[in-house]
Amino acid sequence: MQLSSPAWKAGEPIPKKYTCDGEDRSPPLRILGAPAGTAAFALVVTDPDAPSGTFVHWTLYDIPGRALGLPEGLPRDPTLPDGSRQGKTSWGRVGYGGPCPPGGRHRYFFRLHALKAPLRAPPGLTAEALEKALSPLTLEVAELMGTYSRP
Repeated sequence: MQLSSPAWKAGEPIPKKYTCDGEDRSPPLRILGAPAGTAAFALVVTDPDAPSGTFVHWTLYDIPGRALGLPEGLPRDPTLPDGSRQGKTSWGRVGYGGPCPPGGRHRYFFRLHALKAPLRAPPGLTAEALEKALSPLTLEVAELMGTYSRP
């Protein structure tokens, strides 16, 4: 399985538009080659370079297994029209929060889990709770990394 974005190539800088210095919109993502039996997806976006430890920028789960990606600019609603649910970020809010490093170049890991069943958990899960729930359901994981430095 592969996770990519038409907005940047793996390992390259994430465009300003998707950060706190721009429009802070969620980026478009593409999913290719999900394993057979994928019933749902879950996405966790983290910055392991944050001064206080790993910072969670987005958790999204119960993405339909037929999805071929995510469009740009998803709303910050707890539940999306397709049934996907959003969890809490390290800022304590639901929905995407783009890169906003206090200094230096940080790495942002977008990890997509293909799941054999949806979680059916309520919106607002923390990344820690989500990771625990994902463990027994994960078929495969794909990762896309981008970087960002504040201007």
